This record gives sequence, structure tokens and C-alpha cells, in this order.
Amino acid sequence: MTLTTGEDVWRRETPHILAALMRRFGDFAACEDAVQEALLEASQQWPKIGVPDRPRGWLLRVASRRLIDAQRQDGARHEREERVFARDRPDQVPIAEAALENRDSSLEVLALCCHPSLKPEAQVTLALRAVLGLSTEQIAALYFIPSATAGQRISRAKTTIDQHGRHFPHPDTATDRLPAMLHALYLMFTAGHSRLNGKDLFDREVTSEALRLARLLHASLPDETETAGLLALMLLSEARRPGRRNPTGELVTLRDQDRTRWNAKMISEGVRLLETVLPTGPVGAYQLQAAISAVHSEASTWEETDWAQIVELYSMLARVAPSPTVTLNYAVAVSEVHGPRAALEMLEPLLADKRMSRSHRLFAVRAPMLEALGDLAEALAAYRTASRLCTNVPEQRYLNAQITRLSKELDAEKI
Repeated sequence: MTLTTGEDVWRRETPHILAALMRRFGDFAACEDAVQEALLEASQQWPKIGVPDRPRGWLLRVASRRLIDAQRQDGARHEREERVFARDRPDQVPIAEAALENRDSSLEVLALCCHPSLKPEAQVTLALRAVLGLSTEQIAALYFIPSATAGQRISRAKTTIDQHGRHFPHPDTATDRLPAMLHALYLMFTAGHSRLNGKDLFDREVTSEALRLARLLHASLPDETETAGLLALMLLSEARRPGRRNPTGELVTLRDQDRTRWNAKMISEGVRLLETVLPTGPVGAYQLQAAISAVHSEASTWEETDWAQIVELYSMLARVAPSPTVTLNYAVAVSEVHGPRAALEMLEPLLADKRMSRSHRLFAVRAPMLEALGDLAEALAAYRTASRLCTNVPEQRYLNAQITRLSKELDAEKI
């Protein structure tokens, strides 16, 4: 089994296995460790014996055995459990657990990870790592923090859980942990939609799983407007994915995309969902982002986009949920309405932001604004910084193409 296959199994099966173990044993840290050990054993055994017909059952069996072994060493289990989980039949699932194989526990575990004793950022970080299967590096990139810092957050979250008996209390209501759950799904989708590393622009398995979970959450809480807003945002963003690269895999910016390649059916679904919820209650951050995406999705060209409406929507979003990323995107819209100089003034404070200074996107956004003002040397420097910081191959190729183009223009000016 290759590493990619192992990652796929982790992403697909971990929530279900973790949920089953949590219901039986209750100890999150021990259950998560057991799941990781089961996946490791699968990576060693499956290349030799083949992938089992029921991989979830195989992993559940091995993880349960690990926990029982550990508890038996502590004198915590009886001989009856040793017989139930006999070592010589690791591919057979006990009847009680067999019923769980077709049960989707993803949202249940996502809610459990939003432990009330954890800070919001720790809740989301833990959910991204333990439930949604993102690596420490992916989580770090989402938060614009070093990998070591993301790892420390995960460790601190587990320590806090240890201090509260290592058990996850269930939510009191269906919505008391909803904000953290929505944020985790949003970041998961972001990780797949705009990969910061690798040879591909996006990870369709991650975005598809985030979209699937968002649909489940909306179906379970149909009256929650922000849940509908997040689902609409994902639908509208995913609908434009086919236009983000050309047939050879190269990045195509929104300005130059062939909009006939966008998924019209998905756009209609997202817009319809958004139009249903916007009039019903307070407008939150996900609804505002979905509304911005809808304006883009309904425009036939970049020039025909209602940029004034987008500026107004970003102004509202900046008040509801301010962040460096919101400012960055807000500035792009301002540039289209009020010109690049006003946009660059908005971006100036971000240059001193340590989080943004590690992101290539700030410099990639500044570069064309500087070029529009005729400052080709500064634009070239911004593109070079963006290329140096970028770790996604298609984006880096695009940035390097801009560097080559501007270098030639500057050389021509000197002649």
C-alpha cells in the first residue's frame, strides 16, 4: 500500500473507527493513538495480504485489539474481551461493531472534538487533524503558522482533554458546537480548494469530503442559516473549479477563465440555497462569502462583474469577520472600483503581519496592482517574492511566467 492509499484510508475511515472506539472506550487520546497504530499496521500488512473486503472492519478490529491490550496490561479488562477480540481472526468484525460499518459517524466525531474546555482554535485544529485527516503541515498552512506551532496546538488540546478525564462530553444541544464545526469544514474545504503544496492546484478528495459533510450538516440542521451559507459557498466555489486550469494543467486566473467550463447546475443550486436563507435571519460570514461568490459566478466576464456590489459585501464581511485574508480579497475588489493605489494602501499593514509575510498570496496580489501603476521594478520584486514563497507547482509556474514577462519589458525599456 502506498502512502497515498494510506492517506485516503485515513481520510475516509478515521471518523467512523474513532466514533466506534469512543463509544466503547471513551478515551480520546488512547482511541486516536489506536487508530493511527491500526493504519500503520495496514500499511505494513495490506501490501502482503491484499486490501480486505471490509477495510473499516479490519482497522476497527486492530484498533480495538490495541486498546484492549493496553487496558489488559493495566489490569482494566476481563478475559471475556480477550475472547471476543481473538487475535487469530483480525479480518472478522464482532457483531456489535459490524453494525457500525455502514453508519456515518463523521459529524458525531466532529461535534465531540469541539470539546467545551478547549479554545475555539484548538477545537478546530483538533477536528482538522483527528477527524478530517489533515496533516500538521496542512493545518499550519491554513492558519499561516509554522508546523511546529500547529503541532503544539494539537498537543496542548490533548493535554487539556487529559486534565478533564480524557473523555469527550456530548453536546448539550445540536447547535452549541456548530460554529467550531462550520469553521473546521470551511478550513477543510479551503485546504483542498487551494493547495499550498504539491503538483496539483487542488485536492478533489478533500473538497468532496468537505462538501459531503456540509450537506449532511445542512440536512440535519436545515433551519441554521450559516450552515446553508457554508454549503452554498462550497457549491459556488467548487462549480468554478474546472476553469481554474487549462487542458495542460496550468493555472488560469479568474480574470481569464473560460466561464463556459463552470458547473452551471452547481451554481444554480448554490444561488438558490443562498436566496432561500438570506432573507430569513442575521447574515453571517459564510452567507456573505457565498454572496460574493455568487456575484462572481453569475457574471459572464471579469469586466461585467458587479464589483461595486462585491466591495459592499466585503465591507460587511470585514465588519462581521475581519481577517488578513478578507482584507486581501477586499483589496482586489477595491482595486477594480477605486483603483490600485487605494487597494495598495489597504494592503500596506499586511506587510508587517508575520502570518501574511509567509504567504505568497499577499505579494502575488500586490504585483499586478504595482504594475497597473507603472512601477514595473516593484511589481517584478513582488512577483519574485511570491514565487520564492509559493510551494504549489502550478501557481509557481504562473508566477515565474509573470517574472519572465516583466523582466523582458524592463529590459526593453532600457534599450
